[in-house]
Amino acid sequence: MPDSKRATIYFDPELHRALRIKGASTGRTMSDLVNEAIRSSLAEDAEDLAIMDARMGEPSIALEDLLRDWKRRGKL
Repeated sequence: MPDSKRATIYFDPELHRALRIKGASTGRTMSDLVNEAIRSSLAEDAEDLAIMDARMGEPSIALEDLLRDWKRRGKL
């Protein structure tokens, strides 16, 4: 990866050991595993934000009103 940037990251000893073991068992570097995990986490955050943006125009209802309505309709 010629354009990659170097950073110092401190891992808990158990997490570091788990990364080393997974890297050895899969033939991947710790950097690859960490990059994949971060990409996945950021993609999940982006998905959540997109869903929130799409639902911004929806009407909202107070929790108390929702619970009252569900009780009235026998759903609670």
